[in-house]
Amino acid sequence: MKLSVAVHRARLGADEFRVVRPARPPARALLVDHDRYLGAYLDHTAALTVAGLWLLAARSPRSLIHLPLRANRPPAGAEPDGAGRYLDLVLLHHSLRFAPARWKQLRGRLGPGRPGTADLPEADHDAGTEPDFAARHHRENRDLFHQHLHAETLFMTGSAKVFRETARHFLDVAREGPVHAPLHPGRPHYCTELHTNDGVLGNAREIHIEYCDAWDAPGKA
Repeated sequence: MKLSVAVHRARLGADEFRVVRPARPPARALLVDHDRYLGAYLDHTAALTVAGLWLLAARSPRSLIHLPLRANRPPAGAEPDGAGRYLDLVLLHHSLRFAPARWKQLRGRLGPGRPGTADLPEADHDAGTEPDFAARHHRENRDLFHQHLHAETLFMTGSAKVFRETARHFLDVAREGPVHAPLHPGRPHYCTELHTNDGVLGNAREIHIEYCDAWDAPGKA
């Protein structure tokens, strides 16, 4: 899998930050704060893009991976599962120790960026080897996601291992969602989730990840 990206560099005082965005953020993607949980609504292309960004976060511990989504429209027909705030997404390695309170200022300093390509061959092999699910539930497990909300953005902070192992959720939606929907027109719902019982969530809410086949055209009322 190859992912076209834009690489940005911006300074805040004495600190310089590297921010990576997809060159063309997907329009058919939405991240919604439903209070008790978070909902990600994606078509095939968007699910592949998010999987690629998840894997990029695993190998880029010195970068913030940013996916702007909050201006997107919801899937056709209705608001997904009721009202909620629309959010952008930032993925970052816990060692970066970036304070989300600085994000709004940093975001305002990002220019057009430098074009680049991320080669992610692991995406073609279901993101690597099977996770050790038993080890995830050990008390010593530190490979957990933690979440913060700031400036209409969800920050997902984790280790390389937890990003790498959970990218498979988005790859599954990209692979199986387009097959499931036409075969089940009465029940086209296909989903997976980052669940509390998975042993990957620390101070973090569950994320319901849903394939959505039908979307309004941009600008459609």
